[in-house]
Amino acid sequence: MPLIKNYSINTIHSYRDTFKLLLMYFNDELNIPTHKIQIKNITPDSVKGFLDWLKEKRRSTVCSANIRLAAIHAFFKYLQNREPQYIFQCQQIMAVEMARSEKAVIGYLSVDDLYLMLSQIDESTYQGKRHATLLYLLYDTGARVQELCNLKVRDVHLGDNPYVLLHGKGNKERNVPIVTDVARRVEKYIAENRLASIECKDMPLFFNSQRKPLTRAGVSYIVSKYAASAHVISPSFPQKITPHIFRHTKAMHLCQAGINIVYIRDFLGHVDLATTEIYAKMNIELLRDALEDAYPELPAKGLSDWEEDDSLMEFLKNL
Repeated sequence: MPLIKNYSINTIHSYRDTFKLLLMYFNDELNIPTHKIQIKNITPDSVKGFLDWLKEKRRSTVCSANIRLAAIHAFFKYLQNREPQYIFQCQQIMAVEMARSEKAVIGYLSVDDLYLMLSQIDESTYQGKRHATLLYLLYDTGARVQELCNLKVRDVHLGDNPYVLLHGKGNKERNVPIVTDVARRVEKYIAENRLASIECKDMPLFFNSQRKPLTRAGVSYIVSKYAASAHVISPSFPQKITPHIFRHTKAMHLCQAGINIVYIRDFLGHVDLATTEIYAKMNIELLRDALEDAYPELPAKGLSDWEEDDSLMEFLKNL
């Protein structure tokens, strides 16, 4: 996975956790100890039983169970190419279908909500300045939270055309431009934290009290803190939001500004344009809602009733 597939450490951990759970299921539910499990024991029925166990006993969502199944599929796809005697069994396992799940509505913040949340930060304090720099950069780059945590000082390029180098999924890199105001914030933050020297180039840009890279949980805590404050002022503001909301928010704001969808795809680091088109679709739906609110319903007077059109009804019946 790390060398040939170039998977990220988080993906590898997800695959590892899948098989830890699978071994636990065989041991606890099927009474097959880990050291006695053989390939022949992993059948379509046992995989389906494993997925049911995840949802019923461990309260996993359908989406989480599908992620576990995807990892199992990947393993048996790998296995069939290296152990031909298991091809039929591998095909059977890979034929186990993903469960259907309702697609969650992508949440994002309006411009007013974003300003409200950012205005809760007290930038007169050291911590406030740090949090403001982090959240402004998180929004402006549309970065995934792990991409932000992985940022090193050397990844920040400040000058006439400021940008940051993000290390995305599959260790893919992309340069993301940042606006002048955010660049100035970052520059001031680097100076105040004495990160401008050559010796600090490989230091994490955002770090905890042990000078280690800030974790995803740390960023989530910062986001939740100011989301809760904004909710107190405006009860309609979502009280619990995640760092990923900033990525959705940036994408929607770019889409609403009329930026070409291809540029947005490259900005976000999406491999497939279909992933980015979700935002364009949402934007069209918002436009339709606005149009429906803006124009009154057309009066029905004068419009014929198709059910009373005998020639039309006869034509339809004979189709």
